[in-house]
Amino acid sequence: MGTVSVLTTVNAPHSKQLDADELAYCLKDYAAAVEMPGHLSSFFGEVLPAAQKEFAAAHGISVAELKQAAQDFAAFSGESYPPIV
Repeated sequence: MGTVSVLTTVNAPHSKQLDADELAYCLKDYAAAVEMPGHLSSFFGEVLPAAQKEFAAAHGISVAELKQAAQDFAAFSGESYPPIV
């Protein structure tokens, strides 16, 4: 699943469409993430963990940073997401 597929999945139900840089920024910045809860919920809940890691790596986000973003967003949203290993 490439960047286009990730964005298609993340943006599908939303009128506000994020580009790759905006999604990456949300993964790096908690305040930005909570402003786009639907997008982040789709990313962590519908995009396979392997594709999450691929997207993150392509945008300079380490696996540790991605895991932290997922944990922080799960705490905010009250949802549980597949583990990123």
